[in-house]
This record gives sequence, C-alpha cells and structure tokens, in this order.
Amino acid sequence: MFAAATAATLGAVGVASADNPVGNLGTVTGNKLTGLDTDAPTWTTAAGCSPDSDGYNLYIHGPGGFNGGLVATPVTDVGFSTAAGFGVVQGQTFKDIALDNSTTIVPGKYTIKVNCVDQFAAETKGSFTRDIYFTSATAWQSNNPADPVPTTTALSVAPASPVTQGANVTLTATVSPASATGTVQFKDGAGNLGSPVTVVNGVATLSTTALAAGNRSLTAAFTGSSALVGNSTSAAVNYQVNAPVVTQTSTALAVTPSGSVQAFTPVTLSATVAPASAAGTVQFYDGANTLGNPVAVAGGSATLNTSTLAVGAHNFTARFTPANAALFAPSASVAVALDVTPFAGVSASENITTTVVAGELLISVANQNVVLPSPVMAADGSLLTTAGSLNPIKVVDTRAGNPGWNVSGQVSDFSNGAASINGANLGWTPKLVDKAAVQNITVGAQVNPANAIAPGASAPAGLGLASSRTLATASALGGNGTANLSADLALNVPTSTVAGTYSALLTLTAI
Repeated sequence: MFAAATAATLGAVGVASADNPVGNLGTVTGNKLTGLDTDAPTWTTAAGCSPDSDGYNLYIHGPGGFNGGLVATPVTDVGFSTAAGFGVVQGQTFKDIALDNSTTIVPGKYTIKVNCVDQFAAETKGSFTRDIYFTSATAWQSNNPADPVPTTTALSVAPASPVTQGANVTLTATVSPASATGTVQFKDGAGNLGSPVTVVNGVATLSTTALAAGNRSLTAAFTGSSALVGNSTSAAVNYQVNAPVVTQTSTALAVTPSGSVQAFTPVTLSATVAPASAAGTVQFYDGANTLGNPVAVAGGSATLNTSTLAVGAHNFTARFTPANAALFAPSASVAVALDVTPFAGVSASENITTTVVAGELLISVANQNVVLPSPVMAADGSLLTTAGSLNPIKVVDTRAGNPGWNVSGQVSDFSNGAASINGANLGWTPKLVDKAAVQNITVGAQVNPANAIAPGASAPAGLGLASSRTLATASALGGNGTANLSADLALNVPTSTVAGTYSALLTLTAI
C-alpha cells in the first residue's frame, strides 16, 4: 500500500528530467510509423529497465512549449520489467498534452522518452528514446523528412542461365518505392553495362549481347534524382555465360557469264556463305592473286564485279573469313574456271518503229433543225403532203485499216404533245453532196413514205423511216476521208391530223 501510494504521488508531480536528453538504455519503437496529433501510441522499449529502478514515466520533448519536456504518462509500474522490453501506453494524445500545458504543436523534431525511475527516491536511472517528426501541427511521421527516402533495388535477368555468349540478355531492375525517380546503372562485376537507364514507374531495363563467357556477377545500382531519394544496389545475380561452339561454314562461288568471255566483258563473281547468319567478309581470288578488297557478307551473299580481266585462263575462288572466329569457322569455295578471249569488237543496232493510230469515225450535222413547209392537200383530197431536204451530214473516217462504213437513219413519230403523226409517213431519197476522190461511196435506195397511215399503225414493208434505212455506204478501203451526205424528204399526213406544229427526231448512225 505504501508503494502504491508513493507511485501515485510521484506520478502526479513527475520526475525531474533534463531537456531532450539522449537515452542511455536504448530506443523505443511505436505501434505505428505515422499518425495525427489525436493519437496516443503505444511505445515498446528495446530492453528492460536497469535493476535499480522500479517504475517508469513517459515524456515528450520538442520545440516551443515542449522544449523542457511534457508528461505524457505519469510514473507507473504497470507492465514494468527489468528483464525484457515492455510496452508503455502514452497516457494522453499529443493534442491533449499541448492543451493541458497551454501550448501548441509546431512542426519539428520531437523525442519520445521513457524514463526508468526509482519511485521512492524520485530519481531517473536511465532512459529509452525515439525521435518523431511533426510535418504540420496535426501530422507526424517516424522518419526525418530531411533524410533521403530509402529505396530497395531488385534485379532479374532473362532468359535463365546458362546462355551462349552473344545471346540477347535482358536485365530488369525493380526499384521500390515505384515513385522513386532516378537512374539505374547495370553492372557486370565492377564494369558498367551500357549507360545509366532512367527509371519509369519503378522499372529500368537493359538488353545486351555483350556478356563475356564465364560466371558473371550482375548487379543494378540505383541513384536517386535528388538528395531526398536514397540510393540502393541490388543483390548480385550469378549468371553463367558459356563460350559458343564454333559453327562450320561452307562457301560456294558462281561466275557469270561462265565458260568463256571476250576481254572487257563485265564479269560477276557471287559467293554464297552458309549458314546465312554467318557474319564476316569474302576475299575473291584469281589464282593466288586477290581481286579487289574483302566484301562484307550480307544475308549469306557477297558479290564482286569486274571488266578488267586479262586475256587467258583464270581460276577464281572465294574465301570466307568470319567476323568472330569463336562463332563461325572460315571456309573456301572450289575453283571456278573462266577463259578470257581477245576482244573481237562490238556491234550495235537500232530498232526503227512507228505507231499507226487507231483513228476514228465521226458523224456530225452543222444545223440540226430541218423545217418542212406546212402540208397541203393532195389533188384527190386523200391526204396532206409536204417535202424538203436534210441539212448536210458530214462523215469523217480516219481509222486505220480503212474498213469502210455505213450510215443509216430512223425517225420517231411526229408529235405536238397531244397528237402525233406516224413516223412511217416520212420517206427519203438519199444524196451524195461531195466526197474525197479516193472514197468509194454508194447512196442508199429511195424509201417512199407510207400512205398517211394512222398513229400506231405498222407501215407496209419497205415504206417509211420508222425502221432503220441506209443513207449511204462506203466500201472497204474506200471509206477514209470526208464525205457530205443529204436526202430529199417527203411526208404524208392524214387529213384527220389536228392543227399544230409537229416535231420528230431523226437519228443518224455511222458504223
């Protein structure tokens, strides 16, 4: 009872403590890494208190009103231990501590201090401490905002080893947190692989074919973009690169033209190297003498052109030299013979051509309107008649082959919109106005008009232009040139036809 009463009394008045002293017994850890001023965290000591103590209290030191340290938990022995670390419940929130002491929380560093005390003697025997940082009046965190954000870097390599030297290997670095900005330098042992690679969303990647044979030690070193982003290096990845097995090659040679050529003839030497993936050069030889410079192999082929071969017998070969002797073996073709004979001169020729154009057949009428006089009554009073002539019709034939032509005509019924006259009542007598001297033209037969038949009636055979009738014909080999045609017209009109102006369309066709 005496100890309990003493503990209560001491808890009320507190135990004297220097301003923000460094803990000499170790550190405390909190049950959270970040929080608010309304929090009252639980803190755990790193070890038990010294044997000469029998209780503890909790103080918070910081800037402003917290400078001398303010009580957060009065002296108590609840959960106290000298044998192992123990939990300390912060008795008040940061905000309540400030209110009770008529002060405010300002941003800055605060020290959580758990003091081990001798309750009877009211003496502090040692302390555990922990720094926290208020970044505003209401929010705190356990890490110093001025310290770099810690990062970790992990490295993966694909494909899985072992691989053959020269294989394409991809190194992928994953940086945490993904928001960390900076670059990754990939390394093979102490040597750099390429240039630093920018980290994007926590990832940086490098592909290389330059790994040497052997057991490689690959790492990824992250460098932050600012002092507030911490650097980190991945664990080493042991990666086996095996020396390549030398691939045998073969070289074939073709010479074009083959067999025998005259001096100064262009000659092409074509070498084919297998496999086509073999990189290197081909040196062409004429006997023991080189021809030109080595030619790079592209897609398994190399070519040399020459027109300066001396007269005589030649034996050509092609020798392949690999770019990487560790990957491919050299090879040489069998000899290809070519006999170069003295120059016997050259000849030339010219092809003379001309093109006969197809030409065309044209038909045209300068004046498309033909007006016949008003019909008059026939002497016997059976019908009305009128007559006239077609305007000149020009036919021009410029066609190749001079196949001849035929011009025909066909008329529609005459109409004034309400009434009509049968087109078969129109007849003609074809005429040749003029022609070229070389043309052979025959005018068509006279076509008599029907005898004033009614609209819609069929004309007797051979009468009228309601059916297509020949105007003129030019014979084969006699049509080229220009001819002008015409025809005299005769129209019979039924006496029952009502008064008015009637029009018909005469269609002239040249074929």
